[in-house]
Amino acid sequence: MKRSEIKQAQQRAEHMLTSSGIQLTEEEIARIEVADFGLGQLEVQGLELITYINTDRYCAKDLVLFPRQTCPEHLHPQIANEPGKMETFRCRAGVVYLYVEGEPTPEIAAIVPSGSEDSYTVMNEIVLQPGEQYTIEPGIKHWFQAGDDGAIISEFSSTSRDELDIFTDLHIQRMPIIHEDA
Repeated sequence: MKRSEIKQAQQRAEHMLTSSGIQLTEEEIARIEVADFGLGQLEVQGLELITYINTDRYCAKDLVLFPRQTCPEHLHPQIANEPGKMETFRCRAGVVYLYVEGEPTPEIAAIVPSGSEDSYTVMNEIVLQPGEQYTIEPGIKHWFQAGDDGAIISEFSSTSRDELDIFTDLHIQRMPIIHEDA
């Protein structure tokens, strides 16, 4: 990703957060992470997030999804003798289509990213409206997508080790590669 693309996505995420009544400090605004997962299609498969705290015991973040933006299918693996990350998603704004292991929903509301269909294997749909939440147990494959207006999710979890997440799409690079603008 180009640095200018990251800056633009950070500004857009900041606007969505503040428009929803979530105030950020200048330092937090500067730390908004933009993840395109190395796929080069941020608007389709990507995620913007701000981590407020991440210790060896717990983590709190806000996740921002632009309209119909998808966080690709992944799981949080066991590390040494610690179970993978357990996380609770609480929808703050918009609609979130969350998919987890289990009985597939016959007709899902999400739009699976074109060309990546083989990398989306779990189709048990949970729809989260503002104020609703769902807890994802450790080691469970999941992916999620915002509705037409985008979405904001507060995540409360055990320690986050995003760099160790296992993605179904083997082309994904979790940590961004930043290129300077020409």
